[in-house]
Amino acid sequence: MTTATVRLDDRVAAQRPDRRLEELAGRMIDALLASIGGRRGPGVARAVHDARRLRQAGDLDGALAAFSGLDPADASESEARWMFGEWVGLARRRFAGRGAAVYSPGTGRAAVLAPIDRVDGMLQVVAVLGMRWQPGQRISRRSLRGLRPLAGGSS
Repeated sequence: MTTATVRLDDRVAAQRPDRRLEELAGRMIDALLASIGGRRGPGVARAVHDARRLRQAGDLDGALAAFSGLDPADASESEARWMFGEWVGLARRRFAGRGAAVYSPGTGRAAVLAPIDRVDGMLQVVAVLGMRWQPGQRISRRSLRGLRPLAGGSS
């Protein structure tokens, strides 16, 4: 390493000292999950890490969006449960006051639905984890089995 390289590294570190810490934390999480065994979902650890960072910054919508695109089929059962736990915790913080409910058809797959009109029983999808539904989509309450209140104590 030359003196110029060392100074450049110091200058980059001085501009974003937290960036190296974030990268180190991400690598540590990836290594810990890899040591658990089983199939390893691409980006589960990264998504959880990013979601936690965004939540701490106050961006709940961004934190929920960090889970978009993850496929629970690519994750081990423990990773899928971890991902669901983090996601539903964020959803509670974001949507609990709206009378929202959680629909979960399987491990690592879920949707948060908020009431649109109490008369016809239609719900609107507001957040999705591992499903093909899109936020904004309308779903009939009658077609959903196992719908639970989001504000409930268990996840």
